[in-house]
Amino acid sequence: MSWADFYRRRDAIDHVLTYARRHPAVRMPFDELHEVPALFDSKDDLALALQYKWSRLLTGSLTVALADAENAQDADYVDAVATAWRTTARQHPELRRLLDGHADTDADDGFRAALRTEQRTLAHAAGLAEAGEPADATARIGAAFLTLIRGTSGLPTGHAQPVELMFHRLVPSA
Repeated sequence: MSWADFYRRRDAIDHVLTYARRHPAVRMPFDELHEVPALFDSKDDLALALQYKWSRLLTGSLTVALADAENAQDADYVDAVATAWRTTARQHPELRRLLDGHADTDADDGFRAALRTEQRTLAHAAGLAEAGEPADATARIGAAFLTLIRGTSGLPTGHAQPVELMFHRLVPSA
C-alpha cells in the first residue's frame, strides 16, 4: 500500500464515522459512500480497518491508564483497564457502535481474530492472565472481563462496582 492509498483509506474511515454519526440506524456504511467500496474489498475489510483504528485508540488509553495505576499506591489494574475501555468507547461512540454491530453479524475469521486479540490484550493488561497461558484461555478471560466492563458501564468507577469485585474473587490471578 502506498502512502496515497493509506491517506485515502484513512479519509474514507473518517467519512464512514461521520456518516455513522449522522445515520445511527446504518450498521456498517459501505455502499452508502462511493469511495468505500473502491478502497475496501468488503464490509469485513472495512470492519477490520475500523477495528485497527479502535485498537490504536484503546492501546493509547490503556498505556496512560496503566502508567497512572502503576504510580498509584493502591494500583488496581482491573479498574484502570475497565475505565480506559469505557472512556475510549464513550469518546468514540460511532466507532464502537459499528464494531459491535458488525460483531453481531456473520463477521469473517479475520475480524473475529482481531476481537480475540483485543480480549487477550484486556486480560493481560488487567493482570487477569499471564504471558505463558494458552491464547484460547486468555481470550475467554478477556471476553468475560469485557462482558463485565460493558455490563457495568453506567456505574461510577472505583471499588463500588460489585461485578468487578466479584470478578476479582472469581479469577485467582486478579
